[in-house]
Amino acid sequence: MEQEDALYAAFKAKDSRFDGRFFVGISSTGVYCRPVCWAKIAKRSNCAFFSSAAEAEQAGYRPCLLCRPELAPGNALVDATSTLARKAARLLEENCGNGQKLEELAARLDCTGRHLRRVFWEEYHVTPVQYLQTCRLLLAKNLLTDTELSVLEVAMAAGFGSLRRMNDLFQKQYKLSPSALRKQASKGMRNTGVITVTLGYRPPYCWEEILLFLADRAITGVEKVENGQYYRTVRLIGRTGETYTGWIRVNRHPKKNALSITMNDTLIPVLSQVLSRVRHLFDLYCDPDAVYEILQSMNELLPGMCVKGRRIPGCFEPFETAVRAILGQQISVKAASTLAGRMAQDLGMAVETGIEGLNHIFPTVEAIIALGGCTQERLERLGITAARSACIRTLAEAMSRGEIQIEQSAAPEQEIKKLQSLKGIGNWTAQYIAMRTMGWTDAFLETDAGVKHALPGYSSKELLALAERWKPWRSYAVMNLWCKEK
Repeated sequence: MEQEDALYAAFKAKDSRFDGRFFVGISSTGVYCRPVCWAKIAKRSNCAFFSSAAEAEQAGYRPCLLCRPELAPGNALVDATSTLARKAARLLEENCGNGQKLEELAARLDCTGRHLRRVFWEEYHVTPVQYLQTCRLLLAKNLLTDTELSVLEVAMAAGFGSLRRMNDLFQKQYKLSPSALRKQASKGMRNTGVITVTLGYRPPYCWEEILLFLADRAITGVEKVENGQYYRTVRLIGRTGETYTGWIRVNRHPKKNALSITMNDTLIPVLSQVLSRVRHLFDLYCDPDAVYEILQSMNELLPGMCVKGRRIPGCFEPFETAVRAILGQQISVKAASTLAGRMAQDLGMAVETGIEGLNHIFPTVEAIIALGGCTQERLERLGITAARSACIRTLAEAMSRGEIQIEQSAAPEQEIKKLQSLKGIGNWTAQYIAMRTMGWTDAFLETDAGVKHALPGYSSKELLALAERWKPWRSYAVMNLWCKEK
């Protein structure tokens, strides 16, 4: 009862720190809301509290049309007891349009389906299948509200497999049809060949800083930052192995605490993957208050060193980011970007986007392996040293065989050791790859020049000892040190 009273106080205060951490069911209206909902506050006696949107829906509540629970941010992968369940939840969100089976999901997480069901229930109080159903319903609701895709297109993009299946679930869970929901919501806009979808985050958000980081490392032809917006080309694989290419543009709506993602409609079949990767790239799972609570001690070393709202730039394509990290060893950021751009132009896939400066997909693992014995020769022509060429080739082979995984579902500490076993990848590179591609919140780069410049007078060993107090958010500490160094 005391916990529920505290949750109601947060709901009454519209406290953004709790957005996405719990949901409130209102018995008088039959809807469930985010803690930040701006509708008239319900009486305490009419409120029930849930740890996830899926749990609220299983209890019979419908999503609020005002605060839109589908826009609520998720949670970071920190607590060891909940990490497996949260990784599974992210994979369900990413692949809700792909029809992936639970046993396949469990195999990716290196556990049994039975164990996954158990830990998932402990964390979310619903089964993975129920959670997946809610992911599909909320994605469909997002598309019905923000776009003018046809109802059939929405059903396919959200992974229902058929319009009838989506209609049945909408009627069962929401007591109305998708068409009726669209009439109740404000209509979205769909320009010819383009759709726009919204994703929420917890404020504050240092948008300009993450854009600057991405702009400094942008790969020519693949990505760019312009007029306060991020652009990139996209290549993703659909549920039956088809390849889909296109482009995305991401910009911020600070008053809504949300990012707006615009893309060409060729990416609709892989929409859930696009949105999951954007969440990861822009660290939308971050809880800035939880991070700052631990890292504010950095300001004792130097006032202003830690700023609430700084994010860890993730990645959209893991292999691309890993190669970029290998190329960046012992050379400048600009020089590494130049080499990565040459790789994209020479070995990548050409695409037509209609956007100036976006014309290539970065080469895939398969593209590197296809070079065979010519890998070193081809990469040396681009100015890449023999050692780094061999390292890129070795990484591609290991990833192709499934020996190394560098996506969000990976176990960072295990994969860091595997990465370091490859010739040419040391601790700095392995930690950096884990931070960017796996969403590892606790990487620390004690030998990094920027870290040492921000904290002069400390040896690498002393920096590592100093950073112990910043666990489990040492990756965010690194970002704050890099920003302070500038």
